[in-house]
Amino acid sequence: MTALNIIILAAGKGTRMFSDKPKVLHALAGKPLVQHVLECAISLQPEQICVVYGHGGEAVPQAMQRYADRFVLQEPQLGTGHAVQQAMPHLNDDSRTLILYGDVPLIQHSTLHQMQQAGNGLVLLTVDLDDPTGYGRIVRDPQGDVLSIVEQKDASAEELEISEVNTGIMLAPTTKLREWLSKLGNNNAQGEYYLTDIVAMAVQQGVSVHTVQPEQRWEVEGINNKTQLAALERIRQQDVAGKLMAQGVTLADPARLDVRGELNCGRDVEIDVGCIFEGKVMLGDRVKVGAYSVIRSASIGSGTQVAPYTHIDQSEVGANCQLGPYARLRPGTKLQDEAHVGNFTEIKNSEIGKGSKANHLSYIGDSTVGSRVNIGAGTITCNYDGANKFRTIIEDDAFIGSDTQLVAPVTVGKGATIGAGSTITKDTPAGELTLSRSKQVTIAGWQRPVKGMK
Repeated sequence: MTALNIIILAAGKGTRMFSDKPKVLHALAGKPLVQHVLECAISLQPEQICVVYGHGGEAVPQAMQRYADRFVLQEPQLGTGHAVQQAMPHLNDDSRTLILYGDVPLIQHSTLHQMQQAGNGLVLLTVDLDDPTGYGRIVRDPQGDVLSIVEQKDASAEELEISEVNTGIMLAPTTKLREWLSKLGNNNAQGEYYLTDIVAMAVQQGVSVHTVQPEQRWEVEGINNKTQLAALERIRQQDVAGKLMAQGVTLADPARLDVRGELNCGRDVEIDVGCIFEGKVMLGDRVKVGAYSVIRSASIGSGTQVAPYTHIDQSEVGANCQLGPYARLRPGTKLQDEAHVGNFTEIKNSEIGKGSKANHLSYIGDSTVGSRVNIGAGTITCNYDGANKFRTIIEDDAFIGSDTQLVAPVTVGKGATIGAGSTITKDTPAGELTLSRSKQVTIAGWQRPVKGMK
């Protein structure tokens, strides 16, 4: 099979984005636009991926270096044909070259694979539009064969009536592409070197020109401003929501879901409105996620219930746990099965054992908590001395009374009880009650302060 090279054009400034950030680095569904294109390109297993960049200096190569083999600077920007020319010295002739665009983020593997199968000549990806204004028209002869692509500003009145337009995505034999590019001129309304001019050259040489159309029109929609970015974001989310529901996931409202990464769901999963999923998230069977929860790079075991407004970040949650509402699991948290983390409880870099509970207003950081532990409301692990962090260990079956401060490093023994309101600075023995309180006194005759006269 002939080797495949892929060129991704990503040099545009994106003036209408009104941003200092290069257009292709603006995010859609949690990833830069060009990253979507690069990941699709990688799925084709090409010999080489070359990104042509320009505006924004080294920002694009720095952000995307792990995804591409080569980055080539286009300076100045003299059109799409000129952009492709910059990459050609790095390509082997014994190959085919696919040209993609960094601001057309939703192109699909299936469509590009179809282009690979369409023929050995020049393959164009086209689409029929109700309003083709602004796009290059596909001009065909009476037999339906492609003759050329005419840009909007150079088209005749008759050609402007054509609804089939060029998407810019094309596949060509590398030797022919190199030859055609060397013959490009800029005698047109824009004074640029149009990549589309190679179509007429191919026809003149008798090279077959094939066309393919995408299954979904949104695959070839480009982004030039924030309005288009927002519109394509919702299209992407609607597509994700449709696929989730087809797999059996229950969405309270498909229009109020944001997946900014990869979401994998088991059977009978329910997701309420306004939830955001970032990174790679795994939801086991029968997981229920309450409204406006945010889950990032986490796995949640089967049967776990996540109440509204819960935040879970880089954490592992076991089966049949109860979380929230308003709970926060920070990176490094691991909950064993049947753990409970409730209202306004924050856990960081800690392991909570099976059946243990921290249901109210607590902070558990850098801790190892055993099984069947009860952590009372207002408990804090004091894990930071201003310079270093230390670990708290709470062994199985311990009971921590409300409003307790555990000053690390400290160990609470198995089955120990800590009296409410205690500040614990030393290890406590197993099976015993430990508490530290000042003596309760009443001061007779004490008067509460009152506001003075102004």
